[in-house]
Amino acid sequence: MKEKWWHDKTAYQIYPKSFKDGNGDGIGDLRGIIEKLDYLKELGIGILWISPVYQSPFVDQGYDISDYYAIDPAFGTMEDMDELLAEAKKRNIAVVMDLVVNHCSDRHEWFQKALKDPFGKYGQYFYIREGKNGNPPCNWRSYFGGSVWEKLPGYENLFYLHMFAKEQPDLNWENPELRQEIYKMIRWWLEKGVAGFRLDAIINIKKDLRFCDFPTDREDGMCAGSKMLEHAEGVHEFLQEMKEEAFAPYHAFTIGELFDYRQDELERYIGEEGCFESIFDFSPHVLGGCEQGWYNRRKVSPDEFRNAIFDSKRVSQDIGMMANIIENHDEPRGVSRYLPEGEVNETSKKMLAGISLMTFGLPFLYQGQEIGMTNKQFRSIQEVDDISTIDEYRVALDHGLDEEEALKAVAGMSRDNARTPMQWNGGTYAGFSEAAPWLMVNDNYPEINAEEQENRETSVLSFYKKLIALRTEPEYTETIVYGKQVPVLEGLTNFVGFYRQGTGKTLLVLANYQREKRTVCVEAEIKKVVLDNCNTDGDWKQITKTKDGSQISMEGYQFLILEVA
Repeated sequence: MKEKWWHDKTAYQIYPKSFKDGNGDGIGDLRGIIEKLDYLKELGIGILWISPVYQSPFVDQGYDISDYYAIDPAFGTMEDMDELLAEAKKRNIAVVMDLVVNHCSDRHEWFQKALKDPFGKYGQYFYIREGKNGNPPCNWRSYFGGSVWEKLPGYENLFYLHMFAKEQPDLNWENPELRQEIYKMIRWWLEKGVAGFRLDAIINIKKDLRFCDFPTDREDGMCAGSKMLEHAEGVHEFLQEMKEEAFAPYHAFTIGELFDYRQDELERYIGEEGCFESIFDFSPHVLGGCEQGWYNRRKVSPDEFRNAIFDSKRVSQDIGMMANIIENHDEPRGVSRYLPEGEVNETSKKMLAGISLMTFGLPFLYQGQEIGMTNKQFRSIQEVDDISTIDEYRVALDHGLDEEEALKAVAGMSRDNARTPMQWNGGTYAGFSEAAPWLMVNDNYPEINAEEQENRETSVLSFYKKLIALRTEPEYTETIVYGKQVPVLEGLTNFVGFYRQGTGKTLLVLANYQREKRTVCVEAEIKKVVLDNCNTDGDWKQITKTKDGSQISMEGYQFLILEVA
């Protein structure tokens, strides 16, 4: 693999509205991020992905952009953005912004002009089509529920396409003039000093232009909009053009959000000549899903989690470096999702951290993950802000669940779990703000917060710092960043084991993914215990040398990194 500047970095996602309030209005902002740059530097972060701070009506929390060239006043000013870029650069932190170009806001100037003249220049910036006798052109369901088609105001049989909320009209990438407008905007931000972009929902930019019906998958008579992606051809041409005209001249770092790509096309995305530098590895995140809705999801087992990661790395590690995550702004908290109920504690949280950061790929943390933040307990649907959760709640009610059952069924997957304010300390509003936050703070902030963990050697935060530091430790960098990942002891239940084989050193990673103790045998001689989430005093008596290798006695949820001969 050709070495690149970002390979040995650890990345961190900030959801600005919930990270740190710098002006006391209850909403996180750019000044709050600047205030915490030293915290991020000390954690070991080298890349900072900031979710949208562009001007927006906030129908979808900033992912509905009304002006790509403006900072929304809720987050500050363009001067604040310039200061953030300058201060991050001083700390050797590269700033990556969100690029949301599958759709814009219905308040964007382009769409407002399209409303006035659907058949004119700006009407061609969107997908405006005639319906079928007053009904939508086809039966696709939006990602947020309901039809992807909305009637154009003032027209009886004209509809516009929106794969997400109706306030987020999809941009027509078939229009070369529209594409050039997007590339111009990208270059403008790169000129300002942004290091690159995370590309939101990017595979959706290519549509199946037949706009035909597909077999229904729910009682509403519609089918998931993602079904369309199976028939849309030609997205790579758009992506390569964007790379060549906007990204490549600036050597920009790009990471794509792709859920529905075809595995046999992975090289076209992250190979030597791929469209992006990296894409997120969502293989564990699609587990347990159901076409009928969140209410019918099932809990993911440790073995399913392990197998998804292993299968993904078998395919990807010889092609390129994917980004490993256990949570983000669109997902629930990883410790609540992937650890058994009732067994979420600091030991198991460290184990999950170790698996994620030692797996081949670029580690991506989400704000609060480093202190082990958990899902929130919602008392009623009125506490929920997320539009997708509210839609799934209605789906659950429609399928016969009462209000209490429906809330419980969807709460575990709610995006609001990750959007509750960052828990900085045990003071008022968790140290996030002096004013009441825009979204309620998780009730457990007095026990789980950064201040309490910062100087405690056994904390989750301290363990993350050690894991991150290993990635740039000269002794182990080559092995952890580029070493081949080879599974071991795959036949064991509730267990994750793999080698990271570098050119000079080999590390063995072991995780006992259960409460019960166990003993495992490996055909390797243990030279050194590099990291252990259970034992910090250096007395590792649980490793015994055998004639065939080593026998290791492991505590429940124990995680080990071992240097082997």
